[in-house]
Amino acid sequence: VSKIHREVEFFDKKNYEIILIGHPNHPEVIGTMGQIHKSKIHLIENIEDAENIKVKNKDRLAYVTQTTLSVDDTHEIIKILKKRFTNINEPKKEDICYATTNRQEAVKKIAKKCDRVIIIGSHTSSNSLRLVEVAKKNGCKKSFLVQNHKKFNWNILKKSKNIGLSASASAP
Repeated sequence: VSKIHREVEFFDKKNYEIILIGHPNHPEVIGTMGQIHKSKIHLIENIEDAENIKVKNKDRLAYVTQTTLSVDDTHEIIKILKKRFTNINEPKKEDICYATTNRQEAVKKIAKKCDRVIIIGSHTSSNSLRLVEVAKKNGCKKSFLVQNHKKFNWNILKKSKNIGLSASASAP
């Protein structure tokens, strides 16, 4: 997260407008947006936002992303931004954290082979929720999030042959 903050500061000092790809009300997004004047940073959440965003100067524009987003979702959004704004500056390295990317790739590989995928994490964690989405999009519609083993219905696993298991990067 501190990497994103440094990137935003860097682009702000060079007088760039910044597009932040992320979810409103996420603590990371709130903190990142709070670093610079609100007229210089724009939050977009999805493809539609990327297609409709209006900026003041197309030649002094950069983007960053929330670290816990879906790699696939951000890929499509970034593709649209690059097509619309051919001079847009991008982060030196991908913003989505390594642990998040790694887990999403692993869940993609196992989802189509599983009857169920269980993600251990918090219902308030963007990271956890993205893993469930990735599993569903990649072949396992019966994917769900478990926050507490005491509230988990273990009986639903009896009819399953292959169970995928992962945890979000933020899970203790």
